[in-house]
Amino acid sequence: MRASAVESAFDRYVVPELPVLYRVARGLTTQPADAEDLVQDTLLRAFRALDSFDGRHPRAWLLTILRRAHLNRLRRRLPRLMDSADALDGTARDDPRAPTSCSSEEVVLRHRIIGELEAAVRALSPPHRRVVLLVDVAGLGYAEAARVLGVPEGTVMSRLYRARRRLRTQLATAPPHVSARDAA
Repeated sequence: MRASAVESAFDRYVVPELPVLYRVARGLTTQPADAEDLVQDTLLRAFRALDSFDGRHPRAWLLTILRRAHLNRLRRRLPRLMDSADALDGTARDDPRAPTSCSSEEVVLRHRIIGELEAAVRALSPPHRRVVLLVDVAGLGYAEAARVLGVPEGTVMSRLYRARRRLRTQLATAPPHVSARDAA
C-alpha cells in the first residue's frame, strides 16, 4: 500500500475505534498512563499490519491486537516477579533499604521457604500457574484476570481455588522448618 492509502485506511478503520480501544485498555490496566501506552502500542501494531487487513470487522481486529499486546506486556513483566526469592519477599540483595534486623538463620529460612513456594508454583499446570501469577502475585482482580486470559470469570475463580488447594497440599507435605528458637 502507498503511504496515502495506508493513512486513508488508518483514518477509516482505526481512528473511529479509538474511544473503544481506550475503554477496553482502561479496563485491562490499573493506571490511565498504562492504558494510553497500551492503546499506542496497539495503534502502532495496527498501522504496521494495515496492508494485510481485509477491512472487515475493524473493531474485532483492533481489540485482538490490543489483547495480544496486553498479554505480551504481562508476559514481559511476570517472569521478573519469580526470578528470585527476593522478588517474592520484596527485598533485593543490593537494596540498602532491605531489612537488616533479620538473623542469618531467618534469612536462610525465608529463602528456603520462598524457594519451596516458587517450586510449588512452577509445578502447577500452566493454566493454574497463570491464574496464581495474575491474581496472587500481580494483584489483578478476577474480572481483569479473566479478560487477560480470555476465559470466563468463574473459570478464573475455580482455577485459582484448585491451584491454591494444590499449593497448600504440596507445601504442607514439605519437611517442616525448625528454627534454632524452636529447637531450644
